[in-house]
Amino acid sequence: MRKLIIVLVSFLALAVIVDFGAAAYSEYRVSRAIREGGSLTSDPQVIIHGFPFVTQAADGKYQNVEIRAQDVPTDYVESTTIEANLRGVTVPLSDLIDGSVNTVPVDELEGRVRIDAKDLGQFLGIVDLRVSAPPADPSDGTGGSGGSGPTTTTTGGGVVLTGTVPVGPIDTEVSVQADLVLDGERVEIVASDFYFGPDGNADFTIPDFAKPTVLGLFTKTIDRQTLPFGILPTDVYAEGSQIVIEGGAQNVTIDLDQIEAP
Repeated sequence: MRKLIIVLVSFLALAVIVDFGAAAYSEYRVSRAIREGGSLTSDPQVIIHGFPFVTQAADGKYQNVEIRAQDVPTDYVESTTIEANLRGVTVPLSDLIDGSVNTVPVDELEGRVRIDAKDLGQFLGIVDLRVSAPPADPSDGTGGSGGSGPTTTTTGGGVVLTGTVPVGPIDTEVSVQADLVLDGERVEIVASDFYFGPDGNADFTIPDFAKPTVLGLFTKTIDRQTLPFGILPTDVYAEGSQIVIEGGAQNVTIDLDQIEAP
């Protein structure tokens, strides 16, 4: 009986190793297909969730495939992080084995673009920009999270932007409250007031005549922003030190060669 148990445990361990090995190989094939098709500078991270993998591969249907590509440039921001979750993915096992993974039917697709404070600062021309989300209580005058949807214009919520800008002849660190507004494919960053909350800098006084000019330095529009595989954005919000633009689609067929679809 002891020998039998040892044999069974060894067999199960081997099966797990084989399963993880098969998953890793498939993740590699998908990663290479995305990199080559999207002309990325490095292999994106691909994780095929669900265990065991081999049963999913045999069915050609995968529960959830997670994709993450870093340092992806756009026309407006030098570097972004692209993320996508593909749920209910149909890929024949033969396509995974020979690497011919191109068009993929997906039941549900979620995609997002993350812009770090450093890269957003380069876009705004504020090299030391910091990004933080204000408290979510609308009564404190700081904004907070707002609703989202497929409407033409959506305000995604408030954000606090802090950075050093010229106030008259003096460079001064300023904190402003800004609204993140989604207008079709455009993302508008609109500074509406100065911020004196816990994440802001209250140790300054700006003359009234200079306030519109200073707020204008934190206001800018990203003219066109599409998400992974060409889906359109439906929400924009601050998360930690990042601006996140996201959207989703259902029952679509995506092309892995077009992760950065214009």
